[in-house]
Amino acid sequence: MPQPNANLAESLEVLASLQSTGRRVFASSELSRTHRDRLKAAGFLRPVIKGWWMATDPAALPGDTTAWHACFWEFCGRYCEARFGGDWHLSPELSILLHAEATDVPRQVVVHTPGGSNNTIDLPFGTSVFDYGVDSLPADAQRDERDGVRLLTLPASLVRAQPSFFEQRPVEAQVALSRIRDASDLLAVLLEGDHVAAAGRLAGALRRLGRPDMADEIAGTMSRAGYRVRESDPFQPDRPLPEIGPRTPAIVARLQGLWQAMRGPVEEAFPEPPTRPVAPTAYLERVAALYDQDAYHSLSIEGYRVTPDLVERVRAGAWDPRENPTDRESRDALAARGYWLAFQGVRDTIERILADPESAPGLVREQHRAWYRDLFQPAVAAGLIQPAQLAGYRTNPVYIQNSRHVPPRSESVRDAMPALFDLLEGERHAGARAVLGHWMFGYIHPFPDGNGRVARFLMNAMLASGGYPWTVIRVEDRAEYMAALEAASVEQRIEVFAGWWRTRSNGLVREDR
Repeated sequence: MPQPNANLAESLEVLASLQSTGRRVFASSELSRTHRDRLKAAGFLRPVIKGWWMATDPAALPGDTTAWHACFWEFCGRYCEARFGGDWHLSPELSILLHAEATDVPRQVVVHTPGGSNNTIDLPFGTSVFDYGVDSLPADAQRDERDGVRLLTLPASLVRAQPSFFEQRPVEAQVALSRIRDASDLLAVLLEGDHVAAAGRLAGALRRLGRPDMADEIAGTMSRAGYRVRESDPFQPDRPLPEIGPRTPAIVARLQGLWQAMRGPVEEAFPEPPTRPVAPTAYLERVAALYDQDAYHSLSIEGYRVTPDLVERVRAGAWDPRENPTDRESRDALAARGYWLAFQGVRDTIERILADPESAPGLVREQHRAWYRDLFQPAVAAGLIQPAQLAGYRTNPVYIQNSRHVPPRSESVRDAMPALFDLLEGERHAGARAVLGHWMFGYIHPFPDGNGRVARFLMNAMLASGGYPWTVIRVEDRAEYMAALEAASVEQRIEVFAGWWRTRSNGLVREDR
C-alpha cells in the first residue's frame, strides 16, 4: 500500500501539471475528489465557491489573503467564462479603473451579461461578484480583453460610466481621459448609441482638463448629427485637478494625479521646518545612535524575529556566517546583516543631503538600488536566494499580505519609478516628499522584497532634507501604520496616514527643539 507521502506526491504532480501554465484557479472537474481531498488537507488547495478551487501556500497563516488576491481576477474570468461564455464584460466603472492602472482588489465585481440574474455570489474575504442582467452587450469593437477578463474599451467605458464616477474617482477619470488621443474615438461610441447626456458630460470634463479643441469637436459633431448637447462639468467644482499631458503612460498619469490630490493634506499635517540650520555632525551622530532601535523595529515590522542582541552582534562585527553555522543558516541574522550594510549607505547619503538639501531626490534616485542590494547581499552570499534577485526592479507580480492593494504590474514599474523621482524633485515641501515618497514607493513596490525597508530609508532621507530628525516607526504601531498605508493605497485617503504621523511619529518633532 502506498505511504501517505507517496499519495500526496501523486496529487501534487497532478496539481503541478495544472499549474504549469501559471494557473492558480481550477474547476472541480479538473481534479478527482481524491486529489482534491489530499491537497486540501495538506494546505495546497482550498475551495472558493462550490465547484471551484484555488492553489494556496501550506505555510500561510489563517486569514492570509495573499493567495486569494493573487488569483482573484483569474477566478473572475474563468468563472464568468464557464457560466456566460463570451457574453459578458466588467462594468464601465470597473473597466475604467483597470485602464487607469487602479489594480486594487475591489470589494465587488459587477459583471454585465444577458445571462445575469441580478444576484450576488459571495467570495472569500468579503469580496463578491454581482451578475447584472442586461438586454444586450455593446458591439464587439467596444469590448476588449485583458489578463483573462472581458472589459469595455476605454472610450466605451467613459461613455457608459455613471456621472457619479467622475466625482467619486476623479483621478482615475482624469487618467482615462488623458489616454484619449482623438475626439473621434469617443464620437464613434457617442453617435452609435445616441449618448447625448454622456456627450455633454465628456465635453465638459475635457474642457475642465484643458482640452477645449476636443470638447468643441464633440459638441459640434453631435450638433451636426442632430443632437442638442448640454455641456456640464462632471468633476467637483472646488476640486483642483492636476495637469496630465495627453498620451502620458497610464501609471505615470495615475501617480501624478494621486500626488497632486494628496499633497495638500500632508502639508497641512506637517509643522513648519526648523528655524535654525542643522548641524551635520550632531545630526549624523544622532542617526548612528538610533541604529539599534531602527534596525530592531524596521525588521520586526517586516516579520523578522530580530532581537536587540542580534542587532548588537551585527553592529559589533560579531556576526560571521563563514565561521558560525547558526549565522549562516539564520534568515533573521542575514536580514540584520543586510540592514546594517544598507544603513551605512543611507547614512552616507544623508551626509551628502545635509550639505545640499535640494539634492535629496537626485541622490535617492541614484542610491536606492544600492540600498536594496545591500539588504540582500548577505542572503545571496549564503546561498539562500539567487544572485538574480540583486538585479533590481521586479519582473513578476507581487502581492502584499492581507492588503487589497495590488502593486502595479511589473511592466509598469519601469515607468513608475522615474515618475516617482520626478515628483520628488518637483516637490518643494520636505514633509510631502517624506510622507508621499514613503507611501508611493510602497504603492509601486518595485523590488521583489525589502520594499518597506527601502521606503522607510527614503522617508528618512527626505526628512533630513527638511531638517527633521530620523524617524523610527515602532513595531508596536505596526497595525495602525499598515492600516494607514492601506487607507491611502486603496481608498486614496492620505489624511489617515498624515494624521497617524502627527500623533505617533517622532519625525514631526523639529530638530531645533
